[in-house]
Amino acid sequence: MDPRFTELLHPFLKLAGPQEITITPDTDLRRLGVDSMQAIELLFTLEDAFGIALPDEEMNDATFATAGTLWQAVARQLPDRTTEVPA
Repeated sequence: MDPRFTELLHPFLKLAGPQEITITPDTDLRRLGVDSMQAIELLFTLEDAFGIALPDEEMNDATFATAGTLWQAVARQLPDRTTEVPA
């Protein structure tokens, strides 16, 4: 995952607590506080930061389930189409 991506995620993880967490592809975004309103804000943030637009078919619970699934959706829209999600 791109370091910018994980940096952008941190403010949206309101239930992560005061400690700095390490975001991995398996990080459960819902468990850490990304609800439907947060997901919309996160979507706009990611689209602006990466200069992309996620297609409508990517706007679902599965995409926003984990950091890895969200990164894959973002990466598919990048010009170099980097879809790899390293552990």
